[in-house]
Amino acid sequence: MVKNAPLKRTKCEVYSRIVGYLRPVSQWNDGKTAEFYKRKTYNNIKT
Repeated sequence: MVKNAPLKRTKCEVYSRIVGYLRPVSQWNDGKTAEFYKRKTYNNIKT
């Protein structure tokens, strides 16, 4: 890595399952996008 070099960022596409198949979240309608960001994840691993 070169010191003092400007950072280059690229867009990261997020995919999630919708109606049985994976699609980019950026292509979802407003309602599905809002629903996606409200989702909670659960961990069922017992310790």
